[in-house]
Amino acid sequence: MTVHEEHQEQPELSKTKTQGDLCTSLTVWRKSLIISCNGFTVIGSDGSLVYRVDNYMGRPKELILMDGSGKSILTMHRKKNLRLVDTWLVYVGEVVDYCTSAKSSEKPIFYVKKCINILHGNPNVLAYVYRQSSDKRYAYMIEGSYSHRSCKVVDETKRVVAEIRRKDAGGISFSLEVFLLIVQTGFDPGFAMALVLLLDQMFS
Repeated sequence: MTVHEEHQEQPELSKTKTQGDLCTSLTVWRKSLIISCNGFTVIGSDGSLVYRVDNYMGRPKELILMDGSGKSILTMHRKKNLRLVDTWLVYVGEVVDYCTSAKSSEKPIFYVKKCINILHGNPNVLAYVYRQSSDKRYAYMIEGSYSHRSCKVVDETKRVVAEIRRKDAGGISFSLEVFLLIVQTGFDPGFAMALVLLLDQMFS
């Protein structure tokens, strides 16, 4: 069974619980390991490199989230439209030839849409995540303030599945370039990190 087939059969994101763990804590550094790139470096609680992103453009139309070894996990494409709403399509693995994706067998697993506050009553909402582009009901909602690194991802029952927090150590607060991503059991840390990348594109 391929990864893509697994996501099709089981739309809920995979569980990543290790025995005894209640959540996954990741340190996110808003800096690429490659000097000439913008991007992100994500470190696990054991000090290992978990994810990385290397961008060669300031405002790219495509983002690729890689694991520590450089293998592509998720690809995000900015949807072309004439509306004000910033929308991104999330694919499993690395999806190429986006311009001909209509003919491709690869289908997005999620759609992430920036919330325009003038169109919605709740100014605290940053973005909505949908499983299908035609869905009226969101699968996840992101609320808070990305500029202050204080965000929550909640599901349709309002249960918090992931959080972005300022990083503190020994009473010392880190800059906004270094922060925490806390992921609850049952939610995919890779997809949580993909949401961080999209928030950064939408609100930075």
